[in-house]
Amino acid sequence: MHPVMRLPPDTDAQALRKALWRYRIGHRITAEDDAQVLWVADPDQREALLALVARWQQGEPLELAEQASKADSPALFSTLKQLPVTVAMVVASLVIFALIGVFGDLLIVALTIVPIGIASGELTYGSLTDTLVSGQVWRLLSPAFLHFGWMHLIFNLMWVWYFGRQVEALQGGRTLLLLLVFAGILANLAQYATGTVLFGGMSGVVYALLGHVWLMSRRVPGSGFFVPQMLVVFMLGWMVFTMTDMAGLVGFGNVANEAHLGGLIVGLVTGWYYSARRLRS
Repeated sequence: MHPVMRLPPDTDAQALRKALWRYRIGHRITAEDDAQVLWVADPDQREALLALVARWQQGEPLELAEQASKADSPALFSTLKQLPVTVAMVVASLVIFALIGVFGDLLIVALTIVPIGIASGELTYGSLTDTLVSGQVWRLLSPAFLHFGWMHLIFNLMWVWYFGRQVEALQGGRTLLLLLVFAGILANLAQYATGTVLFGGMSGVVYALLGHVWLMSRRVPGSGFFVPQMLVVFMLGWMVFTMTDMAGLVGFGNVANEAHLGGLIVGLVTGWYYSARRLRS
C-alpha cells in the first residue's frame, strides 16, 4: 500500500470508497490519532484516485474524468458491467429463492445434491455416483443456490457482495467464478460425506471468499484486499459455535458445518496460491 493523502478524522468517506471500488481502484483507509490516511494499492492508479477525490471534495458526481462521457449510463448497468459474476451470484440466488415460493418442493428436489423423495413417510434418496452417471452434474454445485429462509438468504448474499466484489474488482471475474465452482462443489461434497442430502446455501462459498481475501490482505498488503480483523474473528467464531451443542439449544442446529469448513479450506488454498504468485512477481 502507498499513502496518498490525509483526511480529517471525522470525514465520512463511505461514498468515496464506493466509487473507488466501482472503478477498481484498490485502496484502504486507516485511522490515526489526528487523521484518516488514504492509501492506494497500485501507485499507477494514484492520479485516477486523486481525480476522483477532487470531484468528491467538490461535491461533483463521482466518476472519473475519462468516463465522463458515460454519465448517462444507469448505475445498475455500470455495476453489472464491472462486477458481472458477483451480481450473477446474487441474482441467481434471489431468483431461485423466489421460484421456490412458486414451485415449492419440485424445485428443491431438482437442485439437491442427489434426487430425494418420500416413501412410507421416510426420506429416500439416490446415490451420488448414479446421479452423476445419469448426467445430472449440475447437482454438484446447485445446492449452493438453495436457501431456506430470508435470514439465511440475506446473511449469505451480504457476504457474497462484500467479499465477492473485492475478488472480482482486484483479480477479475474468472478468479471469482473459479472460487464459486471449486468452493461450492467441495463444500457440497464435504456436507454430503456426512450423510446429509437435504442442505443448501452459499455459506461454503462465503467462507472460501473469506479465507481468500484474508490471506491476500495478510500476505500481500499492497494487493488492495481488506477485511477487518474483528470480522474474521466473528465469522470463524460463528463457524466454531455452530459446531457445538450450544448452537442447537438456541435454534441453530441445522447448519452445514462441514460445508463451511470445506469452503474455508478452498479459500485458504487459493489465497495462498495467488498471494504466492503475487509475491514472486
